Amino acid sequence: MRNRRSGFTLIELLVVIAIIAVLIALLLPAVQAAREAARRAQCVNNLKQLGLAAHNYISSNSVFPAQSMAPAGATQSWGWSYGWGLAVLPHMEQQAAFNAWNFALGMFGNGGGFTYQQGNNTVANMTISGFLCPSDSVKKMPMSPYGGTNYVGNYGGPGQMGTTARGAISGTIVPNAGTINDPNMGPVGIESVTDGTSNTAMFSERLLGLVGNPQISVADKNKLRAIFTAVGPLTATGSTGAMAMITACKTLPLTSMSVRSTANGYTWFAGYPWHLAVNSYNHVGAPNSTTCSNTSDPTFANPSFGSSFGVVPPSSNHSGGVNLAFADGSVRFLKESVSLPTFWAIGTRDAGEVVSSDAY
Repeated sequence: MRNRRSGFTLIELLVVIAIIAVLIALLLPAVQAAREAARRAQCVNNLKQLGLAAHNYISSNSVFPAQSMAPAGATQSWGWSYGWGLAVLPHMEQQAAFNAWNFALGMFGNGGGFTYQQGNNTVANMTISGFLCPSDSVKKMPMSPYGGTNYVGNYGGPGQMGTTARGAISGTIVPNAGTINDPNMGPVGIESVTDGTSNTAMFSERLLGLVGNPQISVADKNKLRAIFTAVGPLTATGSTGAMAMITACKTLPLTSMSVRSTANGYTWFAGYPWHLAVNSYNHVGAPNSTTCSNTSDPTFANPSFGSSFGVVPPSSNHSGGVNLAFADGSVRFLKESVSLPTFWAIGTRDAGEVVSSDAY
């Protein structure tokens, strides 16, 4: 009697391969989810460090760092000046970079313009990890070689559309005015946050813009990195004006093309009073909604950088929402499904709204 050789049949082999394929298919999303959880945790830590840096800045200067210091340091007639990112460097273990910045040169050098950054190239070209969220899939800075930022300051909510501006912790306050010498602009002290620091936003995230400024349509997968334009009201203020602008932005034809796709997170060191997308955001449209400048807005000359009367929401690659640092230094996850009244309320600092901690 002959001995049979043991082995697998073809069917058994195919079954084993199928089982292995199923296990790999199940494992890969789990690995990706674990990696994203780690990236999100790092993003939260970055925001906590920025919150701590802001409070250390307050201890030294008695005010929150401003979105823009214009007209200080603006050697040219336009409004580019030092942003909040430059101000907090000494408080986030970047004292050497801060010391290396030559403030006598103005923002972009005495010649003006982005191509004349004369004596500060070494610092301006730095890519600082504390300003970048590791979940952002774009790694080349939008204004390369200048360093960019995923973290942006709260410019305010619908109250900024009225004659009495409310909001703006790390953002300047710009109501219906049109010059960099507007008396309503200026730093905000912690004593002005009468709504409570635990209910008032300070920093959040925005996806980086794209280098080279490619045109993007509203239907494009990269639409959150771009800025579009819509005709919004200026006569209707507060929540009424905000809703009208949100509706105008939501109903753009899918063929609408961006006016700019490189402005988001332009630089970590610069700011312009009403160019929100550079280093700030506002509490008008919900997180991860489309960005639209208001072409009726008289407070800006260039709609491609985000309008103070427009929709410039926070955005991220985190599933379902964005991380948000409050004025007390805490960081919480804000769902993109948050109700607009709640989102508006945490964007103001002294409007007197009562916000429940479980509302977002």
